[in-house]
Formats: sequence, structure tokens, C-alpha cells
Amino acid sequence: MASTSDIRNGLCIKFNHDIYKIIEFLHVKPGKGPAFVRTKLKSLTNGKVLDNTFSAGHKIDTVRVETQNFQYLYAEGNQFHFMNVETYEQITLDKDILDAPELLKEGTNVMVQINTETELPLSVDMPASIVLEVTYAEPGIKGNTATNATKPAKVETGASVNVPLFINEGDKIKIDTATGKYMERV
Repeated sequence: MASTSDIRNGLCIKFNHDIYKIIEFLHVKPGKGPAFVRTKLKSLTNGKVLDNTFSAGHKIDTVRVETQNFQYLYAEGNQFHFMNVETYEQITLDKDILDAPELLKEGTNVMVQINTETELPLSVDMPASIVLEVTYAEPGIKGNTATNATKPAKVETGASVNVPLFINEGDKIKIDTATGKYMERV
């Protein structure tokens, strides 16, 4: 058993007969009244996100997880296939368990959190950023740069990303996997 002082991003807890991963949290100490922790929890079974407030000192039931390095192999419908880079065992995960499946490129290494009690995968942590090649982008129009103008572009995984006007087909761009936004040209 842990308390609210142990809450951090990525912590997996048992809550309302389900397993949740803490996405965001904020310790609040109001001037009047007791302190509390405002959290955003993501269900690891169905992917739903909910907001919850824990009072300070509240006991939470943590889930012991083990993180292993896996490589993304391929997708087949809503099923994504991964291989453990140490043991070469393959696992199949549902699309709902992934945070940004449209940004996964074959051969990308990800960290998979596995519940040590049941040996079932709980969540997939993608790298902070990923480099992808632009496969389609409309040409930028000259004189359209008075503000930070962007245009939609398709990348090699099929995802659509808003990019600055100077990005062309064939360019490699770095994308933030948490937000799915353009970071820089590589």
C-alpha cells in the first residue's frame, strides 16, 4: 500500500476494480481546508480516461509492474505484434492499449509494462519522439508566411501531421509522440 505522496506519472494503481495508469497529477494545498491530489487516470483495460481527486494521505493500492524492451514488428487489423528484444518472444497487443498507434514505424523499440502478478501487458511507452519521412505534402504558397502557418502532411506510417510550409515530400521530420505534433526537421 502506498499513499498519495508516492503518486507519480506512469504509476499503475488498482482503483474501482480496474487497473489505471496515472497520466497527470497535481498536489494542491488550498489556503483553507486539507490538501489533496488531483489526478488524471487512464484505464489499462479499456483506454478510458477519468479525473479523480484523492485526499492527502489517502492509501492507494499499487500494481507491481516490470518494464521490458520490445520491438514493433507489424500491424494486422487492430492487432499489433511486438517482439521481446532479449528473449525473442512475440506478443500481440490490441490497438486500444497503445497511446499513438498511428505513429508506430516497423522496427521501433518501445517499453512494455507487464503486470508481474498476471504476466499480462498493461501499457506501451513509446519513445519521446520519432523520426518519420513525409510521403505527401502540398507545396507551400509563397507569401503565406505572415504568421506561423501550417499545412497537413502525411508521413510514412499513414498519420497526418500539421507541419510548417517549408516542409516538402521526402523530408524527415521529428514528431512528439505524446502530442502527435511536429517538432523539427531532421
